[in-house]
Amino acid sequence: MHDILIQEDILSKNDEIAQENREMLRERGIFSINMVSSPGSGKTSIIEKTVGLVKELLNLAVIEGDIQTDLDAQRIKRHGIPVKQITTGRTCHLDAHMVHHALPWLFGHKDIKFLIIENVGNMVCPAEYDLGEDMKVAVMSVTEGDDKPLKYPAMFSASQVLLINKIDLLPYTDFNMQRARENALRINPDLLVLETSCVKGSGFSDWCEFLLRSAGADTGPAIKSLIK
Repeated sequence: MHDILIQEDILSKNDEIAQENREMLRERGIFSINMVSSPGSGKTSIIEKTVGLVKELLNLAVIEGDIQTDLDAQRIKRHGIPVKQITTGRTCHLDAHMVHHALPWLFGHKDIKFLIIENVGNMVCPAEYDLGEDMKVAVMSVTEGDDKPLKYPAMFSASQVLLINKIDLLPYTDFNMQRARENALRINPDLLVLETSCVKGSGFSDWCEFLLRSAGADTGPAIKSLIK
């Protein structure tokens, strides 16, 4: 009983701060996503590819969450956009309080309209913690198994988008794409499921167009010339 009450209190306080974050971001017209996955699914590579494609159309920034090191932040920094590292230590997820402390840094960069938050690689805890984002984007790769949504239902239930990544490796795995989609949609019938490959660029036209449209950016002829 005590464990349950403590957990409820922690999540309640987190939700209060998350709502404050959300209001602050929306007041400034900043659309935000929280990218969640297990380690090694390719979140950082997806972010790099996405940044490279849309940064000329939309001013964006990235908050990087990692237990240790700023290696992923350094990768993103090479693309010439603002990046903020949050090192969580032993904590296996970001929470709203951590993100709240990063917002003054974000608001110090003028004209930012899109924020990507890369959460710590973990399929359990990040599902429970609202950060104040507009949507959660789950990532799974074809090397992880098509039963992932059934094993971690909270993550897929909490997400609005699922990117099934590394589809260039499909010929070398026993991953069943149809079964993966069915499993994900069984957990969350409203989930938007997209297939991506950072190596070949597959699926990024649909993904980036969806992001730009969600952020209220132009998706006219300009996007067609940049996203191929």
